[in-house]
Amino acid sequence: MEMPIQLFLTKNLTCPIRDCLWGHVYFTPELAELIDSEPFNKLKRIFQLGPVFRVYPGATHTRASHSIGVYFLGRRLLLNLAERGAAAWISREGAMSFINACLLHDLGHFPYTHSLKELPLRSHESLTGEIILTEPLKSLVGRTGADPYLTAAIVDKYLESSETGNKNTELQFYRKLLSGCLDPDKLDYLNRDAWFCGVPYGIQDVDFILSKLSPDKTRGVNIDSKLIPNVEALLFSKYLMYRTVYWHRQVRSATSMVKKTIINALEKCLISGEELYGLDDQGLFDLLWRKTGDPLLEAAWKGKLYSAAAEISYSEKEHAYLKDINNRSRHEELLAQRFQAMGIPLNSDDLIIDVPEPVSFETGLFVVDENCSFSNSSSALKPETLSSFVKTLYTIRIFIRPDFCEKIETLSEKSAILKV
Repeated sequence: MEMPIQLFLTKNLTCPIRDCLWGHVYFTPELAELIDSEPFNKLKRIFQLGPVFRVYPGATHTRASHSIGVYFLGRRLLLNLAERGAAAWISREGAMSFINACLLHDLGHFPYTHSLKELPLRSHESLTGEIILTEPLKSLVGRTGADPYLTAAIVDKYLESSETGNKNTELQFYRKLLSGCLDPDKLDYLNRDAWFCGVPYGIQDVDFILSKLSPDKTRGVNIDSKLIPNVEALLFSKYLMYRTVYWHRQVRSATSMVKKTIINALEKCLISGEELYGLDDQGLFDLLWRKTGDPLLEAAWKGKLYSAAAEISYSEKEHAYLKDINNRSRHEELLAQRFQAMGIPLNSDDLIIDVPEPVSFETGLFVVDENCSFSNSSSALKPETLSSFVKTLYTIRIFIRPDFCEKIETLSEKSAILKV
């Protein structure tokens, strides 16, 4: 008689790692080998929040610690769902593939948080899938009892059916678990980021959430109305973390400085996009400094950040063209010309137009006892409220080299000059 999936998922967990959030996190010897591999070790050299430590000095935790947390919560989630009926369609190989995907989901993540997100590069999910299917990871994943291709396909949604065959239904289930409103990734990073930053906004009641989720073969999980307050808390926490931590103006300044260095280097063919893959934080700065010697990069590295000269509420009608980084560069040149006409010798490298990356507040959950989607449920957070979250967060900032700020402040025409 085959061992129940619940027992299989708790078998041979003999290798503990101590985590500041979740206490002892246990691994099988084979999973522990993954943590010692060089692709995973690279995550120990990438700050989870990039330049946030400039504002919140405690925010020096890494992608590796976050990945261990996602593994811990992913295993707990799968165990709970198996006990509530998911055991009917979970295979041993599929379960181990999901657990591996939780642990390895950030292997291809770029350094310095999301400074590279807008650039014409491959997605970090695609890079993760490739790393998982390349030695030594491919063999290491296989030794855990997982299917390396299924593991990669759970992370990278563009790895599709021909290679996963009759595992497609299980694949879609695991994808929904790893990427959704109440996924282990979000439950870990909100709690972890809040803990290291010393702010209360991200804390979630993980035990209660995991105890109340029910499995759904198509949607991943369903909730009942008892969990509506927890979903509301998570969505509002995400909004507050973006407003006070992730998109703090000094964080945006540091990120935009590094981003502009990279954009300039790509445009001048000083670097190629492929050179940006597989780097840790130090590797990114070493590459850019060696190839560009850009003073903007040196200023970002030393924390001499550009100052916000203007903050403008984003309007799709007026500012949509600024989403294109090429249009943004051209407008920076135009702004510099305006200042020069006013007698201020400021050039396009002395200012940056910063437009935040797209952000969403996922609510793709079904409320079973109300027989409706979360957006149509008794929740107070209606779609228009969540849209207002995005609108409030979306602020265009114009950052200027600090030594020019005093001169600009004296201009009576400042608002007209800085208009984008």
